[in-house]
Amino acid sequence: MDSDLHLDILDKQILNYLVKDARKPFTEIARECKVSGAAIHQRVQRLFEAGIISGSQFMLNPKGLHYMTCAFIGIQVNLITTKSHEKVFSLIQQVPEIVECHHISGKYSLLLKIYTRNNEHLKKIIIEKIQSIPEIVSTETFISLEEGFIRQLPV
Repeated sequence: MDSDLHLDILDKQILNYLVKDARKPFTEIARECKVSGAAIHQRVQRLFEAGIISGSQFMLNPKGLHYMTCAFIGIQVNLITTKSHEKVFSLIQQVPEIVECHHISGKYSLLLKIYTRNNEHLKKIIIEKIQSIPEIVSTETFISLEEGFIRQLPV
């Protein structure tokens, strides 16, 4: 991974096209950038190798899958040992509805993002799968009323 890679104007154009539509053909990007398709392919490969681009995937729409509740859960872990933290992390990683887990500073050890079918489903997961973990001291749940926006970092 080349963390010292300097992004030029063409790199930034390519990234902006790919962020808007990762399925956009390289030939289309090349035409709009006025360079060859091979040049786009080489640049994208270099951006992958430098760790600037990672992966490409389709994003599932939670509501389309009938997951109507999005919540964030702050978790306080009893940090008697490092193993406590590792055990909690391992157990919550097994809950498929938890889509993100961040190790954070402050009042909580972990911050989770979770999608559930409804508030009853959320309550069931919190009680049965999260609060039932002995190393968890407390949780605080924040239900998202509406997603304002999601965006990529600017290039």
